[in-house]
Amino acid sequence: MGLVYCAYSLITRINFNSHHQVGEVIDTLNGVNIYYNGGVNTHSGRNLSIDGYNLGIQYQCVEFVKRYFYQRYQHKMPDALGHARDFFDNKLSDGMWNEKRAMRQYTNASQTKPMQDDLLVFSPWIFNPYGHVAIIASVTDSSIEIAQQNPGPFGPSRERLALIQQNGLWYIDAPRVKGWLRWQAPEITASPIAESANTPFTSKVH
Repeated sequence: MGLVYCAYSLITRINFNSHHQVGEVIDTLNGVNIYYNGGVNTHSGRNLSIDGYNLGIQYQCVEFVKRYFYQRYQHKMPDALGHARDFFDNKLSDGMWNEKRAMRQYTNASQTKPMQDDLLVFSPWIFNPYGHVAIIASVTDSSIEIAQQNPGPFGPSRERLALIQQNGLWYIDAPRVKGWLRWQAPEITASPIAESANTPFTSKVH
């Protein structure tokens, strides 16, 4: 078993695709780059934001989704560590708040339809003990398109998955989909000046 694991670990660090180089930009989503990583276990050091926030190991799937939410929404997850599988909290019911990620969590299937910019979580499997994460790039009533980093040397950065609505629930019909997490803009409380003037002021940060 040890020899098998060592062989797997070595093979999955090799770039078998001569058309791309590790670190090459192969796609963008809303202005956030998606980089080519070659073999799924290839890593090129830890990526930290300018203010020291841990974005993850370059160019793993986790690094892309954390960088996406940081660049697009200035969102920092309270728990800045963990593999892709750790993003989904199995103890939470559908629609509950995931404190470690500071996002609302929905199970597959859910009463809540997936939305663009939701973070999709896949469970581990025999050849990937760490799981996988991606961003939902677009949604229709019958499918979603995901944007992903590190799907393997020949894997696509975009993939379309079937979406089914049945018995009041939305279900992404694809292997190992655990569910999705949703960023929510923080509420801004009423200002003292507005309150003193009897002028209610509430808004959302976009």
